[in-house]
Amino acid sequence: MKRDDILSLLYNGFTHSVKDPLWGNVPFSLPFKELLEVEDVQKLSRIKQNGPTYHIYPGSVHTRLSHSIGVYALGREIIISIATKNEDLPLTKEGILSFLSACLLHDIGHFPYAHSLKELSLREHEEIASSLILNKEKLRKAVTRTGADALMTASIIDVSIKEERGEILLYRKILSGPLDPDKLDYLSRDAFFAGVPYGSQNTDYIIKSLDYRNGAIVLEEDALVSIEHILFSKYLMYKTVYWHKGVRSATAMIKKALLSALNDGVITYDELYLKDDSEFADLANRFSCYEPFSLISMVEHSRLLEKKAEFPLSEYPELTDLSLSLKTREEAEKKIFSSLKGEYANLKEYECIIDIPEPISFESGMMLLRKDGSVSEIRDDETALSREVGKLFSSRLRKLSIFLPHYVSLNSLKKAVKENFQ
Repeated sequence: MKRDDILSLLYNGFTHSVKDPLWGNVPFSLPFKELLEVEDVQKLSRIKQNGPTYHIYPGSVHTRLSHSIGVYALGREIIISIATKNEDLPLTKEGILSFLSACLLHDIGHFPYAHSLKELSLREHEEIASSLILNKEKLRKAVTRTGADALMTASIIDVSIKEERGEILLYRKILSGPLDPDKLDYLSRDAFFAGVPYGSQNTDYIIKSLDYRNGAIVLEEDALVSIEHILFSKYLMYKTVYWHKGVRSATAMIKKALLSALNDGVITYDELYLKDDSEFADLANRFSCYEPFSLISMVEHSRLLEKKAEFPLSEYPELTDLSLSLKTREEAEKKIFSSLKGEYANLKEYECIIDIPEPISFESGMMLLRKDGSVSEIRDDETALSREVGKLFSSRLRKLSIFLPHYVSLNSLKKAVKENFQ
């Protein structure tokens, strides 16, 4: 597709705008504005982007809808940027519009308290999104009216759909790559609403430094610092916001309540799908007589369990091995609870919670466009964030924590851990 045709497609008719606090007036064509207004998309306005983070950072009440609008805005700017630099690109009108639809719809299958539910055996939100796009008639028709193809849109979002077309594979790399619009938006947006400086990116400079070579999106060599900035930002956002001890406490409490309810047959996995925040709260209230669900009520009222201890994963290998899987984590929790209950008669078994965050990577994987026109990987000697440093970042963040009520002493907990796992 020729440069002028791509730019004409992405500018002409985009006369409607949505005001965004980060990216200003985001242009929409009328069909894309109508897609935004479909209920399956609007439901995202009732799901907080960062779940229980607002208990620690009260401004963090922004929604998955605002994030989705941001991803759409940046996705459009990325296509404009690479089109401006290339006379011809292996893109089609239908493909570009399907990519924009995928940017807007990539989170429509998301759950409330996403990180709380991440370890549970749930369908991936991308799979749910593709199913909604293909099977909900109103949504599918709205996608088609934009000029997009519903199957292409679903395939860009859901990588489990077998796809060999180079254009679709390229859009997947853009939407879920090292400098993808998803990451560029959520780091800046989450930092903005939390009121912290760590996640803010020089997004305009990054996007203008992107180009296309040999079937891939590449970054101009002079903009290498942008990758370092993103990875440092990611580290700091996880350390201070996403994995703040209060956020991890709330996350672990909700996860413990749900896992207990699922194991006891109180609720089913199907009851967790396609809920917004209020529907999730209604579910918890409906089973409020189930005692472990008091953990959810405690989170709602900001009465969080305290992080009593934190250990490197290597300090107690047996404890770590048991705790890495939800299937055996309960066994480790029961052992610690059994050692504590003699001293703390009021302690409930479900109030003893072990938490290990999911693995996180700090490798960039981005290809650089060198000044001589060649394309190559980033070398360890040209960046502060080598592979080894990335592994160090990950190990410094990812530790085993134990949450308990405030009245349980650290000494008692350490004694219980040593009794069972030394």
